[in-house]
Amino acid sequence: MEIQREIIGRLRLWKESENRKPILLRGARQIGKTWSMRAFGKECFEYVAEFNFDKVEELGRIFEKTRDISRLLKELTLFTDVPIVPGKTLLIFDEIQLCEAALNSLKYFCEDAPQYHVIAAGSLLGVAIRKKKMSVPVGKVQIIRMYPITFKEFLLAADERIHHYINDLNSLDPLPEIILNKLEIEYKRYLICGGMPEAVTTLLENKGIQLVEDILQNILDLYTLDFSKYASPIDIPRINSLWASLPSQLAKENRKFIYKVVKTGARAREYEDALLWLEEAGLIYRIYNISKPGLPLSAYQDLTSFKVYACDCGLLRRLAKLSPEIILSGNAGYTEFKGALTENAILQSLVPQNDVMPYYWSSENRAEVDFVLQLPTEVIPVEVKSETRISGKSLSVYANKFSPPLKIRFSMNNLKENGRLLSCPIPLTDWIYKIVAAKKQS
Repeated sequence: MEIQREIIGRLRLWKESENRKPILLRGARQIGKTWSMRAFGKECFEYVAEFNFDKVEELGRIFEKTRDISRLLKELTLFTDVPIVPGKTLLIFDEIQLCEAALNSLKYFCEDAPQYHVIAAGSLLGVAIRKKKMSVPVGKVQIIRMYPITFKEFLLAADERIHHYINDLNSLDPLPEIILNKLEIEYKRYLICGGMPEAVTTLLENKGIQLVEDILQNILDLYTLDFSKYASPIDIPRINSLWASLPSQLAKENRKFIYKVVKTGARAREYEDALLWLEEAGLIYRIYNISKPGLPLSAYQDLTSFKVYACDCGLLRRLAKLSPEIILSGNAGYTEFKGALTENAILQSLVPQNDVMPYYWSSENRAEVDFVLQLPTEVIPVEVKSETRISGKSLSVYANKFSPPLKIRFSMNNLKENGRLLSCPIPLTDWIYKIVAAKKQS
């Protein structure tokens, strides 16, 4: 089974752009970067010439010898069975972090040979650039961030009819009960497998939950090996401790990141590099507290107060050793962590929609709004409730203080508009910007 990835559509637009630059594709390990590059090439080009710097050591020496693109291309033809033709061949440079000269060559492709279509990607690219103090040709590449499979992509593969129904929504009318029920079932399945492609296809092909569990555990083990292989010796135990602490950090009623949860007596300055490593590897999202919802939100962020989430809800579930049966059954003992897992999944849906991290707001331990979104001219508070119960005062406290033009509450209740409050079913998070636009037009 192949999952239709939305990034392919973005790459199609890039292919036809007159101001095209080489792409530098970034994202966590195992999210499907290489597959997406190949699929795009197969669909949109006559030829795909793929060069992997991990598999072929000699490639690096070619780039180190010359910056002349014509000479470089002549030598690259010796490592591929397909012709390299402008406009007809997609050039893929995979694991590019292993060759700084190849990374720098993207500048010369941009300046001297823009007729060629070049996409580069690499595992732990951000980590490698920082560790080796490599320079990225700023302004000469288009950086595209790639994310795990979204629920929107998952739903298209799991139930195409339901996906098309939601995709075609143009009103804020409540959903038919049968649609809402099916969405809830598929969303629970998504919480189990998350967005790692191998786990998703395994679940959707009905190969068994245990195999899904094994795949997710293998990815977690791979990440742990990466910590040991690519991090500095002093940071390895700190990265491991931070990563392992994610479930307990998020299970707290107040999800603000606290260093003593990682280790008794831990201090911020000791763990900042470890946090940054996990961010650059694409494994965590860090969202900051804001003092007030002014524009731009970045002007009001508190860099000392933040929450940390996993890049993928499936990996977080497996890291927390939460069994799939508990998610499917709705076990009463799962209530507290259910909120954390839901919040993580919603953030995972929000970020890919505009490549921007939201913020959160709190007020002297009296109230906390889970997410605050910045639209072009507005700031919108978002509250997350994992079930149908929607009690809580935080959104009201925020509204009384700042009078936002719109408030959003995600829960398992139906779609409903009530003045300035938009109640939205959690599975529709991937469509929230479209839904907000529909509300403005109504």
